[in-house]
Amino acid sequence: MDKISGSLTVFFEEPFWIGVFERISEEKLSVCKVTFGAEPKDYEIYDFILKNYDRLNFSPAVATDVKEASRNPKRIQREVRKQVQNTGIGTKSQQALKLQQEQLKTERKIASREQREAEKQRQFELKQQKKKAKHKGH
Repeated sequence: MDKISGSLTVFFEEPFWIGVFERISEEKLSVCKVTFGAEPKDYEIYDFILKNYDRLNFSPAVATDVKEASRNPKRIQREVRKQVQNTGIGTKSQQALKLQQEQLKTERKIASREQREAEKQRQFELKQQKKKAKHKGH
């Protein structure tokens, strides 16, 4: 049976609080970055997850190594403390976010190019209509 795990890292990146959702399924990592604004309280984060998790825009999946989590509570506590001290996001997460950003950039470029072409075509047809209108009376 396949495991699906997720984590949320909240950190301060001048001037906003940022949340990074990481989801690992089928040994692939996908990431979503959310801007909170003011420092979110625990219950606000919980409400956000309950209401908006299904609407989050995760990045394309990136291959990653899945580590088996140990069950020693002291070790888990040390790992949590270490994660809290670590500000920022992991390099795999950064790669996934970068991939998503590049994908959105290419989509934007394609859409703006199509819009420019449509505008050029409209202007051309307008000029043609004006030419025909000038020569109609003769």
